[in-house]
Amino acid sequence: EVQLQAFGGGLVQPGGFLRLSCVASGYACKDFAMSWLRQTQGKGLERVADIMNDDKTAYVGSAKGRFTISRDNGKSTLYLQMSDLQPEDTPEYYCAKRGFRGTEVDGRRYDYWGRGTQVTVSS
Repeated sequence: EVQLQAFGGGLVQPGGFLRLSCVASGYACKDFAMSWLRQTQGKGLERVADIMNDDKTAYVGSAKGRFTISRDNGKSTLYLQMSDLQPEDTPEYYCAKRGFRGTEVDGRRYDYWGRGTQVTVSS
């Protein structure tokens, strides 16, 4: 059974940093593209960062230059290192596995999702 478990959210001051983690089980993490997404009020689900099965990465919008997505295949863990966090980075973050079916976001389908981890940026 495929499972994704995301954790690492919390309360941080503006300008601070956090590292989110997502542990994958039930499949070979390295064989699939994965993404971090976030749920914002009024905007719905939005992609934050992608890592492909060849480890190429892509970032969306304000994540460029501030966030880094990476993966430790030996630990089957996906990471999102976030720096210079701002109040608009506040929503719940999800890790998700790309697939051929499932929820579509930005033209990409995700068939497995981790439970969200809440990031709150506030002074």
